[in-house]
Amino acid sequence: MRFYQADPKLEHYWRGVILFGKNVASYKFALAHALYDLKQPGNDLITLEALAAPFARHLCAHLKQAPKQITSKRSQFLDACMQFNNGEISEEQLTGITVKRGFANVIDAFHNVNQAEIGKRFFLDERKTEKGIRLTDNYYYLTENDQFPNLIQETDARWRLVEEAWAMGVSRNLIAVEYDSESKMLFSRRNNRRITITSCRNSLNGYQKGYCFYCYRPISVAAGEEGLADVDHFLPFILNDSLSNLDGVWNLVLACQECNRGAKGKFAQVPEIKWLERLYDRNEYFINSHLPLRETLIRQTGNTPTLRHNFLQQSWQTAKNTLLHEWEPTVQGDGIF
Repeated sequence: MRFYQADPKLEHYWRGVILFGKNVASYKFALAHALYDLKQPGNDLITLEALAAPFARHLCAHLKQAPKQITSKRSQFLDACMQFNNGEISEEQLTGITVKRGFANVIDAFHNVNQAEIGKRFFLDERKTEKGIRLTDNYYYLTENDQFPNLIQETDARWRLVEEAWAMGVSRNLIAVEYDSESKMLFSRRNNRRITITSCRNSLNGYQKGYCFYCYRPISVAAGEEGLADVDHFLPFILNDSLSNLDGVWNLVLACQECNRGAKGKFAQVPEIKWLERLYDRNEYFINSHLPLRETLIRQTGNTPTLRHNFLQQSWQTAKNTLLHEWEPTVQGDGIF
């Protein structure tokens, strides 16, 4: 709740749905991607038949790489998606099955986060009267936002993290998400094999609400953009002999290029301690977003909020005692987190 109430912008309500909604199937992510594809101005009513094609297409694409897209043992709708991938049914047949079975719960539950509906609706359910959904002004305003391209990347990153957790079987084997500093990708290890999951930038950006961790200026996760964010170690990696697991997700943040490597950038300095509280809050967002970053953060920093807070305090103090110099950025925006 605090995530979007502290800074009640439309993009943060949307991020609340994607990052914190309960996941028993990946349909929410597929619906979000379908809406991204169908954002034509002046056509706010989307019939289930029109929605079915992109909805099923995104699920079919993910099924090719990750067969587990639901926590239950089976789904007749996903069986149909697999049949389509295998060439056993046509696209027209898949669309008909999607209209009949694909939207049973996802439309009802899309706006629910932590067992309650968020304060902004992005579409209205008009299946009974118009056999479809109607996009609201909130959704159109969202598509005009500078953050909209980031939201698309964040949704896919979240989807890939969740399906990897299901593939690992989180209830039996807690997933460990690791970071490759060369490729800037997150990965896990499954059956002694390294599995690349998704972009670290795309995974972290939503939890920072699209802003530089330090100075709060807007950042981008789109390759080639002038404002492309750097993945930064909050406590500098030069301390890897003194502190463990500095490549852990708990210590990774997104920073603008000016803060990370500009003339007055952080480099091998320790951020002032007031930024440590911001890191704690960001990590707690990970914890509250359910699997799989939740499991990773708990394993890296502690089972309780107190243990996690103490872990960060002790790590920061070790860094300060070793490197001596503290660093403070020039703030460029509101530090609402």
